[in-house]
Amino acid sequence: MKKHELLSIPTIPFEPAGATTAAEVLSRMKDTAFQGKQLGLAFEVWKRMLADDCIIMMGMSGAMVPAGMRRLVVRMIENRLIDCVVSTGANFFHDLHETRGHSHYQGSPHTDDVMLGEHMVDRMYDVLADEAMFRQHDEWIGRFAASLDQSRPYTTREFLYLVGLEAAKTAKEDGILTAAAKANIPLFCPAIADSSYGIGIAENRFSGGNRLMLDVIGDVLETTYLTKCAPNTGVIYFGGGTPKNFIQQTEVTASMLDYGVIGHKYAIQCVTDAPHWGGLSGCTFQEAQSWGKIARDAFMVSCHCDSTIAMPLLVSAMLEQKELIANRKRRRFKLGRELEVAAD
Repeated sequence: MKKHELLSIPTIPFEPAGATTAAEVLSRMKDTAFQGKQLGLAFEVWKRMLADDCIIMMGMSGAMVPAGMRRLVVRMIENRLIDCVVSTGANFFHDLHETRGHSHYQGSPHTDDVMLGEHMVDRMYDVLADEAMFRQHDEWIGRFAASLDQSRPYTTREFLYLVGLEAAKTAKEDGILTAAAKANIPLFCPAIADSSYGIGIAENRFSGGNRLMLDVIGDVLETTYLTKCAPNTGVIYFGGGTPKNFIQQTEVTASMLDYGVIGHKYAIQCVTDAPHWGGLSGCTFQEAQSWGKIARDAFMVSCHCDSTIAMPLLVSAMLEQKELIANRKRRRFKLGRELEVAAD
């Protein structure tokens, strides 16, 4: 490459004047540098997903609901900015906590944690929660599990759908579970035992209340099924962990099932983990291409940014894309015992 080609695209200093929308802010950021540029480019890739015939799968880890991100996920579901959510059991539990009318509270990372423990107050960095109330929700989950048919297993997708329908009966405001149930958007939780759902079901089983079995292999098959229900797939990750890999592996599983897929075409990740530690959470999309998880010619962006910064900016900007949302080709999902997908 010649020198004049290397120096052909200048950075553009960010001009705040006239940047009155989130979309305009991100559009200007993409011409700057570093992680601000990456966040602006993520906005462009997400718009491409909406314009294409594409199923969009979102992974979310970390304490995003306690941190105040719950309504953002609800708006993504309601406006079909995404087509399914894979998350930790903790996020779905904290969502249930708020849907049932309770709050998380402002705190400080410098609070005396021994004192908090004496008061049964849990801390998530600078967020506090009532452990006694959490235990009431654990018991609610256990009783709900016991009310289901114990003679067959449930995918976590079906189970969370049923939880959402039940929670909607008394919810004053829709959360992730209830909004997804009403919109027929599938939710998956591959590590559900690693959460208060696991605790609540286990406590109820110990007391003789249920023998519920959750079929996470069924979740593997269902998420893989989604990869063949549209010509392309896109992935959006807020954080890494199990949700990220669970979505990534759909393409590997699909290739083994001869679904004819060649990797996710679009990929965005907002992560704080670094790739040089060798873990999945921080791994690059280029690394994922070696596994066949991301297509060779994919539109992909990695932004190393706290998701509590990235998600509000990106989702706010995406919600301003009224025409893209209105014209988007989307699939209809049936969330009974089996997951079924059809085009609009």
